[in-house]
Amino acid sequence: MKGWSVLLIILLLCIFLYLWAIMPRMLHKPDMKPFKQWLYAHRGLHDNESDAPENSIKAFRKAVDAGFGIELDIQLTKDDIPVVFHDYTLERVCGTNGNVRDYTYEELQQFQLYNSKEHIPRFEEVLELVDGKVPLIVELKVEWTDTSLCPIAGKMLEAYRGQYCVESFNPLAVWWFRKNCPEVVRGQLAEAFLKGEEYKGFLYFVLQHLLMNFLSRPDFVAYNHKHYHMLSRKICHKFFGSIAVAWTIKSKQELADAKKHFEIFIFDSFLPENMRKM
Repeated sequence: MKGWSVLLIILLLCIFLYLWAIMPRMLHKPDMKPFKQWLYAHRGLHDNESDAPENSIKAFRKAVDAGFGIELDIQLTKDDIPVVFHDYTLERVCGTNGNVRDYTYEELQQFQLYNSKEHIPRFEEVLELVDGKVPLIVELKVEWTDTSLCPIAGKMLEAYRGQYCVESFNPLAVWWFRKNCPEVVRGQLAEAFLKGEEYKGFLYFVLQHLLMNFLSRPDFVAYNHKHYHMLSRKICHKFFGSIAVAWTIKSKQELADAKKHFEIFIFDSFLPENMRKM
């Protein structure tokens, strides 16, 4: 019996530590209701075969005009200017070699987004365009331990009067906002990394299971909607009551299915019915 008692204590301790590790923010929670009233256009209301490709000024203008919230990605240039661009590399979108961080903002203007006449926009330029008309989900592209983007973006967002929240796959970026801007709504991005071929190892096991939430204490968890069944995500949503954000919905059927498991939805590749008009 003594041996079983020790094992039971160890098991209970492990469960406690696991729940403590994945726990989102529990005290002084911000009001998330305004964010639930919108659908969010992934990288703007874009079509990469058109004159309004992803993360372009035209795609953001189209989203604003259509009454959709916007999800966008920001990272730093060589001269530390926040620009709106998803990939770290330029190859897929601009058809050229190198990373965004290898070029100054002015140097990046020589490249076009896909076959359009659009160029990589400054984050400040996008904030001026949106001007609080629709809410923003701002994804912070932060590699490893370099959080230099956070204070620069944080200062810009502090001056912005529209509704916004921040999110990142990197818990260190979310932690930075927890520490320095606790009033800002923050979210942890994740997915079932180990189900694919690209990501392997203990780090991605930790990220997949939200085991760094103890550091960031996010207000919401944004998860790949296809992996809604992941235990840590479900516990955060159902047991701890954190807001569940789904990315990226690509059809009306996926949207209908995701409504069973999530509360906020990021979409692309189709045009859903605008919730603000329902």
